[in-house]
Amino acid sequence: QERLVESGGGLVQPGGSLRLSCAASRFRFETYAMGWYRQAPGRQRDMVALIHRDGRTNYSDSVKGRFTISRDNAEKLVYLQMNSLKPEDTAVYYCNYYPASRFWGQGAQVTVSS
Repeated sequence: QERLVESGGGLVQPGGSLRLSCAASRFRFETYAMGWYRQAPGRQRDMVALIHRDGRTNYSDSVKGRFTISRDNAEKLVYLQMNSLKPEDTAVYYCNYYPASRFWGQGAQVTVSS
């Protein structure tokens, strides 16, 4: 059964850091590109970070230089290290395959506020 479980969200002050984790379940996880997506209230869900199966990474302009995506293929985990957080980073963060599966996990709420 498909499983994507995000964790590590929370409330953080501007300039702070958080690390999100995602546990996936697909067989041969290492053959899939994985992405982190986010959805702010009233806005569409957008990808912010992508890691290919060969380890190459891509980032949206809004997070480039502040966020880092990584993966642990042995444990089927994907991480998002978020530094220098801004209020506009407030959103629910989801991980998914790329291209995205129709199945989405519950997401991790990230709130950046003083």
